[in-house]
Amino acid sequence: MAGIYIHIPFCRRKCHYCNFFSLASQKLKGPFLQAIKKEIAATQGYLAGEPVNTIYFGGGTPSLFRPSELQDLFDPTPVPSRPGNTSPPDPSPRGEGRNMPVFSMEITLELNPEDVTEDYVAQLKGTWFNRFSLGVQSFSDEDLVYLNRSHSAGQALQAVKLLQRAGYENISIDLIYGIPSSSGKQWQKNLETAFSLGVPHISAYALTVEPKTPLAWMIAKQKSEPVSEVAQIDQFNMLMEKAKKHGFLQYEISNFCQPGYHAVHNTNYWNGIPYLGIGPSAHSYNGTSRRWNMSNLSKYIEGMDKGGPNYEEEILTPAQKFNEYAMTSLRTMWGFEPGKMNYELKIMNYELIRKRAASFVERGFMTEQDGVYFLTDSGKLFADQVASELFILE
Repeated sequence: MAGIYIHIPFCRRKCHYCNFFSLASQKLKGPFLQAIKKEIAATQGYLAGEPVNTIYFGGGTPSLFRPSELQDLFDPTPVPSRPGNTSPPDPSPRGEGRNMPVFSMEITLELNPEDVTEDYVAQLKGTWFNRFSLGVQSFSDEDLVYLNRSHSAGQALQAVKLLQRAGYENISIDLIYGIPSSSGKQWQKNLETAFSLGVPHISAYALTVEPKTPLAWMIAKQKSEPVSEVAQIDQFNMLMEKAKKHGFLQYEISNFCQPGYHAVHNTNYWNGIPYLGIGPSAHSYNGTSRRWNMSNLSKYIEGMDKGGPNYEEEILTPAQKFNEYAMTSLRTMWGFEPGKMNYELKIMNYELIRKRAASFVERGFMTEQDGVYFLTDSGKLFADQVASELFILE
């Protein structure tokens, strides 16, 4: 199996915390779509014939385009509305017994709440999009102003309801915790609102102060309180507690779902499944190397006009592959198995790594079952540090 990610770099305005490649301008939307089509045609052989089971439109703000414009990048034939468009697509057996068709491909569209109108949802019904990721971030208008989001809390609630009324079930919402403008009480209210909506998937991320962002400038100039690590830990613990109470699985540190509603596309990333990234700044992985397109829209379009994307590439060593596996697997509910990739390393590392993992078990950061290691709730607070101490140095 393999996945395809398409990066849409356009935004109405830049959020204060965002360091993804995106532009608060829509001047090149037309040429961009043509360049995307050219890159899709030029990279058909990258996945070596692996069947694609997920397509993900992320950004930026993909919902600045009409749904049909995005679908036409892959399928120029209009698809009539059908009951199957409301069913969560997944090769796993979650659809069994639900009396609804289940499609083998998950096609996710990121949406900004302000774009989800009755007309927009009506346009969706004629497409193959069947999973939606809503960039809510907070149900507090004060937080949304602080983050420089372009929607209101009311629009976020309305967006969820419009999609649900149209029959869509596979909806995810993004939240951010540790916002300086938000108290623990407000975070609790955010969680209560999120779980009351009946959406089957919630992604929640700690606010990170990235260099060269407006948020970093605001904090440096003392125009904002700094992000509190203590508040983030408290709010993350509250998140885990509320998720368990509502029957959600924490299948990855930042991702929670009702059973059977995990994000197949992102899960493929964590499982090391190949994927092709399309668009400026998009990354690709084919099992042996990684490559990434340049983060410049004009040069991206110019490159595609000349026959191919401009990208950089690195061939992964066995140690790099192992380290990536350690980093990603530890974040998931499926855990880290030290011997899984030892055959690729061709050196005797297993016992050393196992001893390091055992030390984290003794300190209460991990548990072990049948040779597989899992982070405890305490360990999840230090996931990157734990993983780095399991890395193999070249």
